[in-house]
Amino acid sequence: MGKLYIAETCVGTRALGPGLRSVVWVQGCPFHCAGCIAPEWIPAEPTGGPARVADPADLAEEMLAHPGVTGLTFSGGEPMSQAAGLALVIEAARQVRDLTLICFTGYRLAELRTRPPGPGVADLLAQTDVLIDGRYVAARNDGRGLRGSANQQVHFLTGRLQDAEEGLAGGPRRSEIRLRGGSALLVGVPGPGVSEAFDRAVAAGSRTGAAHPSG
Repeated sequence: MGKLYIAETCVGTRALGPGLRSVVWVQGCPFHCAGCIAPEWIPAEPTGGPARVADPADLAEEMLAHPGVTGLTFSGGEPMSQAAGLALVIEAARQVRDLTLICFTGYRLAELRTRPPGPGVADLLAQTDVLIDGRYVAARNDGRGLRGSANQQVHFLTGRLQDAEEGLAGGPRRSEIRLRGGSALLVGVPGPGVSEAFDRAVAAGSRTGAAHPSG
């Protein structure tokens, strides 16, 4: 069973999809989008801080540590660069609990289906309930929905989260700040100005910060 390069995790949040969810942000992204909220997550391998290497089965168990978790959200970084390992995570987690899955990607859905960037993409798509696709464009961040910018699309690959369509596509956003010893983590899809305010607060408090890059 392969290893996953993980940038961050969060167990039990209401900021990244319906219900109580656990989030995995993978390390590594090929896109280098201008205005990326977490450029430290672009390198392919962990470079320090909370970044680490994880076993898929162990990660699945970690994500289920809160008994109220009803779904997982995969982001990054670029999840499709580690699709095979993430497919194993959701598969293992669903053997324990009935979960929904939301996955962000900078690739377009049609591209993933016709020209997958690596192994396991079809397996991960087959287990994904909602896919939010497209590269982040800072100038088109309109502060609406779970997509990071207006060019991104929300695809309902199953009907399991169909009743949350309005909120996922255009509803108000939620953000949470998690304090962990000497660091702070911004969880959620930041609206315009939110990540900058977070960075200023982190700097004022002499803390290190990581922010969710919204796909």
